[in-house]
Amino acid sequence: MINKHVLITGATSGIGKETAWAMGNLGAKISFTGRQKERDLKLAGEFRHKTGNKEIHFHYCDMASFDSIAGFVSDFRKTNQTLDVLINNAGIWNAKKVSSRDGIESHLAVNYLAPFLMTRLLLPLLESSPSARIINVTSGIHFRGKLDLDDLEFDRRKWRSIDAYTQSKHCNVLFTKSLARKLAGSQISTYSIAPGWVNTGLFRDAHPMVKLSASLMATSPRKAARGLIHLVTAEELGEVSGEYFAGMNMRKSSPASYDEQLADKLWIKSEDYLKDYV
Repeated sequence: MINKHVLITGATSGIGKETAWAMGNLGAKISFTGRQKERDLKLAGEFRHKTGNKEIHFHYCDMASFDSIAGFVSDFRKTNQTLDVLINNAGIWNAKKVSSRDGIESHLAVNYLAPFLMTRLLLPLLESSPSARIINVTSGIHFRGKLDLDDLEFDRRKWRSIDAYTQSKHCNVLFTKSLARKLAGSQISTYSIAPGWVNTGLFRDAHPMVKLSASLMATSPRKAARGLIHLVTAEELGEVSGEYFAGMNMRKSSPASYDEQLADKLWIKSEDYLKDYV
């Protein structure tokens, strides 16, 4: 990974942190985002010290704010001409219905619209790489996700934490496949990945039973990160795009995720949410 630049959102803990650690040890230039400046600057220093890799950098970005994402990308593009790998890893699972800083249901905003915006704004840098990859972290639970394009924020439907979360992860898979079609013929490959049931900070605000299940049955972040590392480094995957992976294995995603008309409508809806930014 020497001379490769990898950007990871949400790399201050869990799977993202383990992936950043591995990529740093392989010699990649690492940029990662977080919200706690003092803690995350210290983490970047620890990464540099323990890996011997001086090119590991923290950037402040609040994924619950479109202004913050746009500001981060603007600054990032001033100091970087190319980007080889974008890993949209940051995510949430809230026990209560709350809104983002933009007034949007939090799971839709952070888990889906934030990576949509991040990817769209970073495409010029990815297009400048001789071979780039976009990796969207989803979940196997997306199979039960139901997408109502007229009620994405559960204003009419009854809001339940698991329904909001699974819908956002369903959107991630649809977005990945849409990107693959729109970028066909380019040097950019896209993938979505379900790392598995992993005991991470994702569940800090989840229902107590979800947190208990995660602590008892989930795998470690280090083990789960292997799938992400595989997607970043496997040379043979350069010819693959739009596919869904469960861990290190390519799998069929949910039947609904192959609905191109639904994906196109979601794309238009997403651009409408983000019309001031894209």
